[in-house]
Amino acid sequence: MKKTAIIVAGGTGQRMGATVPKQFLSIEGKSILLHTVSQFVAAFWDINFVIVLPTEFIQEGQNLITTTGFTQQVQFAAGGDTRFQSVKNGLAHVDTDAIVFVHDAVRCLLTPALIQSCYNQALEKGSAIPAVRSTDTIRIVEGAKHHLVDRENVMMVQTPQTFKAALLIKAFEQAYQPAFTDEANVLEASGTEVFLIEGEYENIKITRPLDLAIAAYILEKRAPKD
Repeated sequence: MKKTAIIVAGGTGQRMGATVPKQFLSIEGKSILLHTVSQFVAAFWDINFVIVLPTEFIQEGQNLITTTGFTQQVQFAAGGDTRFQSVKNGLAHVDTDAIVFVHDAVRCLLTPALIQSCYNQALEKGSAIPAVRSTDTIRIVEGAKHHLVDRENVMMVQTPQTFKAALLIKAFEQAYQPAFTDEANVLEASGTEVFLIEGEYENIKITRPLDLAIAAYILEKRAPKD
């Protein structure tokens, strides 16, 4: 079956405090965006890409991809004002008879094994939403009060959120709602059940400068030893 990864990099990364979007920052001599794309290529040689970038950075993204020698089809789409709109712009380039991965560009530490597991479950069940159990104590704030919840029942959702493309494309015909913070919410709102899959604790989202140091450590730890 066709495979397409929508790599969502539509933000400007203001919390990183850098002059360029964080997906273009370098870790271990390679941009975060290319680390991410490389993991999908390692998982499936025949995967295609739609990379969603701020309009003013699409040319930089194209220049970056041309240096890699990737033979996969790579298309670019403009980011929107919301994640919902950015993903919808990306879905315009996806065939309905595909499995589509929607992945945060700055989650560059995912493994090919996770990508393959998500693909296999999406083929079987229609969706695969990676998530890990919380290791922190969780309190819910309601007005001036708050209460403890059992962290065993709290799952931290990651990407790549993976779907049969026809289901997701149909779901994105809905009007935008503020609750649509990820693709699983959009699919659920269309009346389709979504299915979790075990994620990876190292699959962190690089948001702040400390995350860069953590990612560099993880990548160095994974690197083959002489």
